Amino acid sequence: MSVNKNILVTGGAGYIGSHACKALSKAGYHPITYDNLINGHDWAVRWGPLERGDILDRSRIDDVITKYQPSAIMHFAAFAYVGESVTDPGKYYRNNVVGSLNLLEAARDNSVSSFVFSSTCATYGVPDALPITEDTPQRPINPYGASKLMVERMLSDFGAAHGMRSIILRYFNAAGADPDTEIGETHEPETHLIPLVLDAATGRRSQVTVFGSDYNTPDGTCIRDYIHVSDLAEAHVRAIELLGTGAASRVFNIGTGRGYSVKEVIDTVSRISGKTVPVELGSRRTGDPAALVAEASRAQDELNWEARMPGLDQIVSTAWAWHQRGIAGIYSDRQKMLSGLRWTE
Repeated sequence: MSVNKNILVTGGAGYIGSHACKALSKAGYHPITYDNLINGHDWAVRWGPLERGDILDRSRIDDVITKYQPSAIMHFAAFAYVGESVTDPGKYYRNNVVGSLNLLEAARDNSVSSFVFSSTCATYGVPDALPITEDTPQRPINPYGASKLMVERMLSDFGAAHGMRSIILRYFNAAGADPDTEIGETHEPETHLIPLVLDAATGRRSQVTVFGSDYNTPDGTCIRDYIHVSDLAEAHVRAIELLGTGAASRVFNIGTGRGYSVKEVIDTVSRISGKTVPVELGSRRTGDPAALVAEASRAQDELNWEARMPGLDQIVSTAWAWHQRGIAGIYSDRQKMLSGLRWTE
């Protein structure tokens, strides 16, 4: 009897979702990307079919699930700009919460009982102590983090009511790019530190702004736990494999346990790129904690996962390689791929 390897990946055309699709394919799974392409890119869908659709469209979700009969759902689709969530919270609650409810109900009604959810350390808010464990109180300070926490609660309730098993991955700062430079980070607008610093180093933007230089950290700038996106993708594959054994629902932090400051990131980019990074000092942003660092031993023990590229040099080097490649080469590869590839369903 053949094992169903179809995995429905919502948001699979996005930054983290596309890396997860590559990791799934490498592990022998068949990822089906479900994405509205508002923030995703069709050129990033290279390891399985693309089904265009919105998580707010329940009938479209049902159609795609009926077509592919996935054994599990991996859910990335969400709006994820923290600042925008503060100024337009309705957009985030409608999409991230109501859309996720549509997806959960579609999974329930179509007998898909395994679910991997892309959550975030933003659900913790400003922690009382470091490192952050999975038992650290969750007190989100913005609608984005609150919307993710609501989905976590829904998964718990669907588990109790309907037997749905889920693995929730709360990850820290995703960074870097596919070492093969097939996919990488391309956001509009860009808000993540490493690509912003790379843009400043290459003149694509005039400077990078450092928000706060007077924190209680060794160099006065914020410290964050950067996790390479390929390591993060591998954690999602391990989560699918764990659910495949019949394991109960679990929550895992995905990080390295090592923090790097904003200044360290800037210095590393400058060294690896060989370019000077223009820097502007700005004031602190409201709600920015001085440091966020994961305690990720549970993932190591229970998921059999650990970061293979935990160093900042490795993360920045892959991001720099992707940055140098440029978008033109990506579209060229996409056209070549489309002209010669036929999906097997």
